[in-house]
Amino acid sequence: MKVVIVGGVAGGATAAARIRRLDEQAEIVVFERSGYVSYANCGLPYYIGDVISNPEALTLQTPESFFSRFRVRMKVHHEVTAIHPDQKTVSVKNLETGEIFEESYDKLILSPGAKPARPRVPGTGLEQVFTLRTVEDTFRIKEYIDRHHPKSAVLAGGGFIGLELAENLQKLGMEVTIVQRPRQLMNPFDPDMAAFIHGEMRRHGIRLVLGHTVEGFAENGGKVDILLQDAPALRADLVVLAIGVTPDTALAKDAGLALGVKDSIIVNERMETSVPDIYAVGDAVQVKHIVTGQDALISLAGPANKQGRIAADNICGGNSRYSGSQGSSVIKVFDLTAAVTGVNETAAKKAGLDVDKVILSPMNHAGYYPGGKLMTMKVVFEKETYRLLGAQIVGYEGVDKRIDVLAAAIRMGMKAAELKELDLAYAPPYSSAKDPVNMAGFMIDNIEKGILRQWFLEDLDRLARDGSAILLDVRTTGEYSGGHIDGFRNIPVDELRERLDEVERDKPVYVICQSGLRSYIACRILAGYGYEAYNFAGGFRFYDAVTHDRRLIESATACGMDR
Repeated sequence: MKVVIVGGVAGGATAAARIRRLDEQAEIVVFERSGYVSYANCGLPYYIGDVISNPEALTLQTPESFFSRFRVRMKVHHEVTAIHPDQKTVSVKNLETGEIFEESYDKLILSPGAKPARPRVPGTGLEQVFTLRTVEDTFRIKEYIDRHHPKSAVLAGGGFIGLELAENLQKLGMEVTIVQRPRQLMNPFDPDMAAFIHGEMRRHGIRLVLGHTVEGFAENGGKVDILLQDAPALRADLVVLAIGVTPDTALAKDAGLALGVKDSIIVNERMETSVPDIYAVGDAVQVKHIVTGQDALISLAGPANKQGRIAADNICGGNSRYSGSQGSSVIKVFDLTAAVTGVNETAAKKAGLDVDKVILSPMNHAGYYPGGKLMTMKVVFEKETYRLLGAQIVGYEGVDKRIDVLAAAIRMGMKAAELKELDLAYAPPYSSAKDPVNMAGFMIDNIEKGILRQWFLEDLDRLARDGSAILLDVRTTGEYSGGHIDGFRNIPVDELRERLDEVERDKPVYVICQSGLRSYIACRILAGYGYEAYNFAGGFRFYDAVTHDRRLIESATACGMDR
């Protein structure tokens, strides 16, 4: 059996190694357009920022090491230019010599990945304008920085690459601005949770220009003017386009393979395309989102590696299946860690799901153990069924641990309230006896049992300000005087029982505290005396962070600059 693989990196290299482990006699050839067959995409920004100083550390395998261990022929600087399914051959061009030849196959795996999206605007070909996707891209940016010593950079795009690159360029001493059309960074997060990411970026001097469209680039005395729609131009020494990626599927399209979302390659659970004996894996394929069941594009290394393994299994006579993706991911944002799994509230509603949520701010470990830090968690679930849909966490230590627990719970189809039953490891330096994941489960269990009734930030403008409802802040008088929401009266929770005569009994009571815990206790006190009480999800800390972020974005809209 002869297997030809188009593209190395995650999916292709994984498939090649797996095929060899299953079939020692198979002939395996990998054609890779770049000069690197297996490299750490996610580490590229950290090489630019000198966090990773050795360029060889980015290369996981070389053609020589791959052949030595797996007897796989890795042909770098070879571009497959056409697929001929009827003849079961591919046309290949040697990019070093210009030679063009045909290569036959019994089985073909397409792992072309995705290419950086380039806006169709003037100036993208300027010397100072870059994209970052491959090792070669990284070396070009690094060489330019070392040669020209730029003092400022504009990043078009606020996704994973944009944020990681912003941090690394800032640490090199540059003034960094991120500009993008959406009014938030990191679209896998809801806007309220993205507010915490925005705050961390601003705290480290990153300027955010959100809600603005780039219309082009123009050279200006060795610098670049970034032309914005309805806003003054920005100026920088360096520009990196990080506005996302699109499936690199021209080969598949020309060969007549069925295509789906954004021209991604349609595959079944066995990673088979619409053409016999052709498989596809990685960023170029359409997958099912396991939460919504909808077709999706999820460009992450984890799914690509799994898909490469599954394709290899099936080529070698197995029957492995890919059940879908859920988009679990984590990112370092200066001192913060931000992580997400499943779908966020915004995406769930767009998918037609009827959703509810809890927002909490637990400590990463026992409060009495030194060094504890708050994290903000948002867990989204389906009303009526209580099916877990997704989770977002922004904090410091322990964020990755909790998101992985929640990711596993979603994958196994757990109900949201069942999070309270998980038996999770505890010691004071690492967690609390009631882990943050358990706490989310306790809250959802209380909602299901009717013990907890919530109100949310989006309800604030709709709350009756005509006296038909009681708005109650149960923090201390000192906390209240340091900042509060207009219209809320202050009765500290520890004084509430003695001051119930100040709370009218025939009106609903909307309660807030700093994090949501004291206000929940106040709600239970009020319920015990016959009141209809609602607890604010997230607390004043959450309210303050989100509304402050919104004010900054609104005020920056007119001038195109946000600090």
